[in-house]
Amino acid sequence: MQTAKQLSVTLVNKPGRLVDLLTALSKEKVELRVLAVMDSGERGTLRFVPDDLETAKSALEKASLRFEATDVLLVEVPNQPGGFRKICERLAADHLNIDYAYSSFNGGKGKGGVLAVIKVNDLAKAQRVLTENGTTSRRKPGRRPVHAR
Repeated sequence: MQTAKQLSVTLVNKPGRLVDLLTALSKEKVELRVLAVMDSGERGTLRFVPDDLETAKSALEKASLRFEATDVLLVEVPNQPGGFRKICERLAADHLNIDYAYSSFNGGKGKGGVLAVIKVNDLAKAQRVLTENGTTSRRKPGRRPVHAR
């Protein structure tokens, strides 16, 4: 688990606006670790965690795109049923509110889980809670039992 800066950009909901933003980032060789696009009528919000924050901010500024930077948690979710639920339970048990969450996907390749971006009301406390309860990227999920028919 780690913290990261997420960038949020609001775009007019028209064909090509997302492509323009992604092109601006691509020209500067910015990789996206995690990405979410949300629609809210005539505008959409793009939230992402770049691999290089300063270069991403510079690329957005060059493209005249306004953005907000927010601290978020990046948590590796075990690739097992209920993996994300367990993280949510730990946060809720300590009265931590999840403002929003989204995740990457591994496309079914490998044994690793997904990377979840979680915006919480108290970042430092959430880090303590998840670390104390053993939810870190270092922990590997156990094997699931094989059930006979």
